[in-house]
Amino acid sequence: MAIINLFVVVPTEPKFFRTFTSQPWPPRTCTLCHAPTTTSCAGSPGLVQCSALVNKPCDQAPIRRSANYQPPIWAHDYVQSLTSDYQGSKYTERSDELKRHMKMMLEEEAEPLDQLELIDNLQRLGVSYQFEDEIKSVMENIYNNGSDDKWHKEDLYATALGFRLLRQHGYNVSQEIFNSFRNSEGNLKPNLCEDTKGMLSLYEASHLAVGGESVLEKAREFITKHLKEKLDEQKIDPNLAIFVDHALELPLHWRVPRLEARWFIEMYEKRPEMNPILLELAKLDFNVVQAIHRSDLKFASRWWKGTGLGEKLKFARDRLMENFLWTVGVIFEPQYGYCRRMLTKINALVTTIDDVYDVYGTLDELQFFTNAVDRWDINAMEQLPEYMQICFLALYNSINEMAYDSLTEQGVQSISYLRKGWADLCKSYLQEANWYFNGYTPTLEEYLENAWVSISAPLILVHLYFLASNPITTEALECLDKYHDIIRWSSMILRLADDLGTSSDEMKRGDVPKSIQCYMNQTGASEEDAREHIRFLIRETWKKLNEDRVADSPFSQSFIAMAVNLGRMAQCMYQHGDGHASQGSATKERILALLIEPIPLT
Repeated sequence: MAIINLFVVVPTEPKFFRTFTSQPWPPRTCTLCHAPTTTSCAGSPGLVQCSALVNKPCDQAPIRRSANYQPPIWAHDYVQSLTSDYQGSKYTERSDELKRHMKMMLEEEAEPLDQLELIDNLQRLGVSYQFEDEIKSVMENIYNNGSDDKWHKEDLYATALGFRLLRQHGYNVSQEIFNSFRNSEGNLKPNLCEDTKGMLSLYEASHLAVGGESVLEKAREFITKHLKEKLDEQKIDPNLAIFVDHALELPLHWRVPRLEARWFIEMYEKRPEMNPILLELAKLDFNVVQAIHRSDLKFASRWWKGTGLGEKLKFARDRLMENFLWTVGVIFEPQYGYCRRMLTKINALVTTIDDVYDVYGTLDELQFFTNAVDRWDINAMEQLPEYMQICFLALYNSINEMAYDSLTEQGVQSISYLRKGWADLCKSYLQEANWYFNGYTPTLEEYLENAWVSISAPLILVHLYFLASNPITTEALECLDKYHDIIRWSSMILRLADDLGTSSDEMKRGDVPKSIQCYMNQTGASEEDAREHIRFLIRETWKKLNEDRVADSPFSQSFIAMAVNLGRMAQCMYQHGDGHASQGSATKERILALLIEPIPLT
């Protein structure tokens, strides 16, 4: 399926893949000194030089852009000083004891609705990964006995909860299950408006929709409007209003599981029906896993310090802590420590190289760097300026080391796939640099066709496959090489969420137009209308991802979950602006909650 099909909503020009040698762009400025010019350099495609200096080097130093990124607020020494009390046999033995109690509770619970509510709590509290076999058995039993619907008949809350959990676990449940709650016109029955708990449950379930499910789409639109009105009029029980407000801010299906767990533990503790064994397990497990995350973080911080990139490339974002936050959002389970450590390296390298292309490099330098990465040749470093040599060598050594680990531990040759991922990323960066230096605003279609790659998600997911998959299969490698739709949809959500959060700041400092500006330029829409269109595209892309995450696939469920979590993490990081670069209060609070502050056990 072509990625552009989802987004063609207005007439567009033919695909944009012109070459700068066959169809030169009207140049604006000298690539090196930025002086006004109308002459292209014949020797270097894409390099534009001053008219008076054609066929000889520009004698002016290049004017470098600056994003004025602030230094990191999390010092290396501070990270290395972090300790945790939640290590050792004392805590693991207590955790194992609590898990035994919960397994018995899952097996003994007889009523389907009680089982579903327990599973929902386990998921939201962040401990469901400890009970995968037991949960699978319960869900299988509920699905196979679906004809016995007495427990949810005429109960909107129960029906929607069952629908959501079954779909989350890959079961094919039809939207027609909600027909009994609709009137002859296809709308929700008026009396349901008084059932706020049921409406909230259906709202959450509606975000598991796939393309063409108009019942769920209409329900989402109606419930969103209705719940907002009830919140404004304060017509909801205060305890339930907290959950309604939380859901309207971001639905559960789009939330990062680890952050949801931290929030929900606090909410669950206040419930009168709270299970003290489950609550203790959730708190203890969170703190024990947090201690593991700290060890991974300290490893990554030592590596980052050792590269010297933060000190030597001052123009780039030094965001080791934020890069690690991404990894915890994507894959928090304790057994994936090596994966988190390597993924943090990848995120840090992506952030640095992104700033080389977006902020600092001249067009000819960027062409040389792209060629070096494409060739994956250490000898190509000779053509690069010193700052690029440092960057390229850090990339070359780090990725080759990961490929070595893959070869020695699994007997799999991964370097060709990893090289291709970095080459594709740098080529997409170069495309955007060409647009910027030549003053070209692409159509939305042109922009997205390149931008889902330039957001780096395909690269990240390719690396994640080798870091976290065992066994690695030939069929999966073929899909990986072609960027399977699971990768595409996750990448598109990341790109669109990023644009919503960062485009304003990036345009102020002078950057290539993002999806919002491309849509405005193409259609004449206002910025708010353009932003609403991008939100619409995010919803539509989630439907595609919902469909493909449960379709036949060569990928493991753990890898698919990582791809889904990457989209979730994007909406989290850019929910209140550029949470990655700006180190704002929301990002700081999330880091404190997930990595710094344990949950009090009493």
